Amino acid sequence: MVEREELSARRRTVLGLVIRDYVASAQPVGSQRLVQQYGLAYSPATVRNELAALEKLGYLTHPHTSAGRVPTEKGYRYFVECLLAETPLPLSDQRMIRHQFHQASLEMEQWVHLAAAVLANVTRSAALATVPKALRCRFKHLELISVRDNAVLLVLVLLGGIVKQQMLRLEKPLAQEELSRLSNQLNDMLAQADAAEIEARLAHGPALATEVGRLVADIMYQVDCHASDRIFSEGLTHLLSEPEFADSEEARRIVQVLEQRPLLDAILEEMRERNGVQVLIGGEGRWAELSQASLVLSSYGDEEVSGMLGVLGPLRMAYARTISAVRYVAELMSGLVHEWYGQ
Repeated sequence: MVEREELSARRRTVLGLVIRDYVASAQPVGSQRLVQQYGLAYSPATVRNELAALEKLGYLTHPHTSAGRVPTEKGYRYFVECLLAETPLPLSDQRMIRHQFHQASLEMEQWVHLAAAVLANVTRSAALATVPKALRCRFKHLELISVRDNAVLLVLVLLGGIVKQQMLRLEKPLAQEELSRLSNQLNDMLAQADAAEIEARLAHGPALATEVGRLVADIMYQVDCHASDRIFSEGLTHLLSEPEFADSEEARRIVQVLEQRPLLDAILEEMRERNGVQVLIGGEGRWAELSQASLVLSSYGDEEVSGMLGVLGPLRMAYARTISAVRYVAELMSGLVHEWYGQ
């Protein structure tokens, strides 16, 4: 949390206006502009004194070539935590987003890709979304298909749409009718079970059912061990068009944030454990690659199956709109996950 000095109402007003004006213009903000642009009931001299006080407290700074002020990381944090009211995304944007999801096919990866594209479009910045993954994969159904002699193809479908295939050899050939009967029995016995539950349910079953169950559990353990977030990203060109990233070195660093999986994975994994929308400003002193950027992130889904989505932008981000957009799309994706995995 931000170090919260007891700012007076006037200083809170001035700080909020400086940040909103700077977000819109990318130009340092002076006292004369604040008074004229926003019709303040204070004189330019009074506002100038408040700007100086806010700078002394660390909320503002000023470029050497300008008398105007710009926000610091501390200023942005105070703005986000203390001055922003929770506002919903405008209804027109909500309708547009719902319409796009309604037009998409019923595939989770397409929904995730669309979530990143929608966020990039609504916020005019870079956006990312990960494919949801289960804490533990769960059984949906299987089919046993006779191939030849005693060779059988196991087709295993897990909740969420993961499909695995593996050959197994039986001690003696079985007709397809018998294999289909066994498949139906196992589908009834193993519905929505995880790997450990499958082992327990078949511990004392018929030999062939136990053999198939053991193979299914082994496949599911492997899926659990190697599950990783697939990340879709959109809108990098929006981000690189911002004046903060006109410098090639800053542009390279911000591109690395989206392309270096170890960095992004570490950030997403930590944020996954937190509830609600999280705002990382300037890397929070921990991630140098984010020193000139902010990340607005949220998990979606539930305790069993979850993913992450968010927006990457400059420190000079339209925080209110970005936070409301991330929150709305996360709620929408949570509903889709429940619908998909509840099948």
